[in-house]
Amino acid sequence: MITTDFAPGAPCWLDLGSPDVPAAAAFYGAVLGWEYESMGASEEMEGGMFRKDGKLVAGLGRLTEEGARSAWMLYYSVTDADATTRAVEAAGGTVRVPPRDLDEWGRMAQYTDPQGGQFAVWQPGRDTGVELVDEPGSLAWTELYTTDAAGAKEFYGGLFGWQYGEMELPGDGGTYSLITPAGLPEERMQGGLMQLPPEQLTLTKGQPYWHPVFRVLDCDAAAEAVTSAGGALQMPPEDAEGVGRLAVCVDPWQADFVVLTPPPTASA
Repeated sequence: MITTDFAPGAPCWLDLGSPDVPAAAAFYGAVLGWEYESMGASEEMEGGMFRKDGKLVAGLGRLTEEGARSAWMLYYSVTDADATTRAVEAAGGTVRVPPRDLDEWGRMAQYTDPQGGQFAVWQPGRDTGVELVDEPGSLAWTELYTTDAAGAKEFYGGLFGWQYGEMELPGDGGTYSLITPAGLPEERMQGGLMQLPPEQLTLTKGQPYWHPVFRVLDCDAAAEAVTSAGGALQMPPEDAEGVGRLAVCVDPWQADFVVLTPPPTASA
C-alpha cells in the first residue's frame, strides 16, 4: 500500500498538465470529489491544487510544452535530485527538466526512461508530498505500461532499488511485475509494470507511459461520472481477482488514469 511515509523511491506527488485548467478541475471534481484551489497568478502560470476532504491529493497546471499530450506525471521521493539525475543519465535515461528548487518546498526534476516512459522525482524540503493516499479519492497505485519490461525493471531497479515480485495474469495475459520500495516489506507495495506491444499503447503512439490508479468507493459510479463529464473508458468496469473492480479511463483531453474499488478485505 502507498502511505504518506514517503520512503526513497516511493510515489509522493502527482500533477496533471491540461490545456484547459478550469474544465479539468471541474472534470476531476465530478469524478473523484476533488476541490480545486487556484494558485495561478496569470494565464501563463495557471494552475493550483486538488484537495479531498481538505487534504492535498494532486496538482494541476496548464499544459505549455509544445507537442506534448495531456498526462499525469508521477513523482518519486529521493534524497538527492542531483545525484538521481546523474544516475538517470548514466543508466541511459534523459533529463526533461533539470533539478530545480521550488522555493523552500523542495527540489524536483523530470526524466524519460530509456524505453520512453516519463516520470519525475521530488527531493522534499518543507513539503514532503501529498497528504492523502490509499483512501477514496486519492492515489492508491502507480502503473507503467512499457514495451520492454526487463529493461524497465533494470533501469528503475538500479535507480531506486525497487524490489519486484511477479504475478501471472489470467488468460495468458502475460506477467505483471509488482513494485515495492527498497528494503520495505510487501505490505508497502506501491505499483506495477507490464509489457505491452506498441500497437496497444494508442494514447502515446507506441511509447511507454506511467499512469495513476485512484481508489474510489464505487468503480461503476466513478466510470459513469467519467463518461457523463466528457471522458471515455478504455476498459469498462471489470472484476480482477484479488485486486478489486477497476476501469481504465481517459479524461476529455486524453490523460489516462484508473479507478479502483478494492475488495472489502483489501487495504489498497
